[in-house]
Amino acid sequence: MSVIPNTASLAPLPQGLQVFERGWLSANNILLMDEASAVWIDSGYVSHAPQTLALVQNALHGRPLDLLLNTHLHSDHCGGNHALQNAYANLQTWIPPGLALAVSQWDETVLSYAPTGQECPRFDFHGLLQPGSEIRLAGMTWEIHAAPGHDPHSVIFFERDERILISADALWEHGFGVVFPELEGVAAFHEVGQTLDLIESLNPLLVIPGHGSPFRDCAKALQFARQKLAAFTRHPEKHARYGAKVLIKFKLLEWHQIERSKFVDWAENNQYLRLLQEAYAFGQPYAEWLDMILGELIKSQALEIDESVLRNI
Repeated sequence: MSVIPNTASLAPLPQGLQVFERGWLSANNILLMDEASAVWIDSGYVSHAPQTLALVQNALHGRPLDLLLNTHLHSDHCGGNHALQNAYANLQTWIPPGLALAVSQWDETVLSYAPTGQECPRFDFHGLLQPGSEIRLAGMTWEIHAAPGHDPHSVIFFERDERILISADALWEHGFGVVFPELEGVAAFHEVGQTLDLIESLNPLLVIPGHGSPFRDCAKALQFARQKLAAFTRHPEKHARYGAKVLIKFKLLEWHQIERSKFVDWAENNQYLRLLQEAYAFGQPYAEWLDMILGELIKSQALEIDESVLRNI
């Protein structure tokens, strides 16, 4: 996977701000740096931790990394925390407050790593990103806003002078992240809508999403996101299938390819997939439901099956 700083299509960014667009297995990274400190936002997935560390080291040119911020604690946003903490002895790590206890106790079920079948090495934290507060980064003042929906504990950052939004998975150019509480049977589509309303009220000129390229047409992205949200709200079974496909595709991005029998073993023990099948398969046997989901991924050219081997495309 190539990792390329992606700002060429945008007007020049403020001094001290760099955006690194990653592949979909790892969240995008943002560097905010001035003479006083160097701050990194989100750290990618664990299997890409060496790439994350190389990005940081190349960007800092020998300077220490002072502060690591996590917009939320899904594995693709904090899986590199452990590696960065090992590399930089004095690194401070700040997280949203909602899962502070789960991190302290390292409860992989509450943190979602066990039920999703994903990995995240244990890390420590030193401060909390309290919604409603501000943080000074690279000479700019960033507001911290709660952004529930995709994740009930997620935060986003907004710089009011330049009108820059770091939106994490609350808003992408073509949608938003899977609404994980809904996969667990907890109503949260309304929270997605409230977060989209918040973003509209902030009226950003530039949005730096957790995945995909930074973009400037926020109004168009919000319109698309609301249409998608309305469709999911009307037909939650579509969101369930979407969530199942995202979970499977994520693992295929990590594995690249895997024997079907080993994939089935993983899927049999995936708590989220089991929850979705029980809630939305309407009595269809698990194996048949899983074959249907794989068929939809093949049809969309997201994977291929050749001689009982699943391959990421």
